[in-house]
Amino acid sequence: MRHSFPFAAIVGQDDMKRAMVLTAVDPGIGGVLVMGDRGTGKSTAVRALAALLPPIRAVVGCPVNAARRRDVPDWAQHAEDRVRSIPTPVVDLPLGATEDRVTGALDIERALVDGEKAFQPGLLARANRGYLYIDEVNLLEDHIVDLLLDVAQSGENVVEREGLSIRHAARFVLVGSGNPEEGELRPQLLDRFGLMVDVTSPRDVDTRVEVIRRRAAYEADPAGFLRIWKAEQDGLRTSILAARKALPQVATPSDTLRDCAGLCIALGSDGLRGELTLLRTARALAAMDGASAVARSHLREVAPMALQHRLRRDPMDESGSATRILRTMDEVFGPLPAAAE
Repeated sequence: MRHSFPFAAIVGQDDMKRAMVLTAVDPGIGGVLVMGDRGTGKSTAVRALAALLPPIRAVVGCPVNAARRRDVPDWAQHAEDRVRSIPTPVVDLPLGATEDRVTGALDIERALVDGEKAFQPGLLARANRGYLYIDEVNLLEDHIVDLLLDVAQSGENVVEREGLSIRHAARFVLVGSGNPEEGELRPQLLDRFGLMVDVTSPRDVDTRVEVIRRRAAYEADPAGFLRIWKAEQDGLRTSILAARKALPQVATPSDTLRDCAGLCIALGSDGLRGELTLLRTARALAAMDGASAVARSHLREVAPMALQHRLRRDPMDESGSATRILRTMDEVFGPLPAAAE
């Protein structure tokens, strides 16, 4: 049995881990884009999160992981009447994937052997109610990007070709990773990621040594390493489940709404998706913290990851987007109290 490196054992990269945990609390945040150097644990973190998440209930034999029998698509011929627990789906979308493999297509074998016109589900069906992971997302072909934009907008995959007229639910958390030196994302796709974090290689010796030590211990004895980290993994999983349950009860004061709007206006972010994502992310963080209401401190903590990829470039400002956000928060909210720094 292949084991995933424990999420709790990942050294550093706190922003990346926090962003992924918050999307686990509220998948409606819209996914995570992780950009940074090679070998900084981006892919490891995605697969580790999948192993951390609690299982979902799905109809046996349903190709889209429907939670209830009445949600199973009409074309799914092998779905049963019983439900069982399955791991949260995490599906890789390779760069070279064809459109048929992503969306699904006519089942050629059944068409030739049985003379039946049947649908063969694609990666989007498998990813429903889970995660769709794209490594090197900035190198994704434009026609696949267009497909993802359509599905991300509607939450539904529609296939109209080869005599087929198929539609099914396709709601997933989109996670992308890439190296910014290899190219930029199309703005339309960039805007579809709820959160964005930058990761870099550790700069201090002690952190790098700890990364090496843990990785060596895991490769030498994966099962033993998992046993060592089981308590922390279980604790984090319990916290995510508790936050999911508490999320609907987290209050959003009017002052918080004004803070969201004021910050986005000051930053000049386009549209209203920035405010909506900022608020959802702050609510998820408040739920993780056990808070009864969203506070300005929650907005401060998540604003860089929720807004940095939504800002227009300022040719007169050489500082990065995250730095601009921190500076603007001090202007809008006032300087952070010394005790909180």
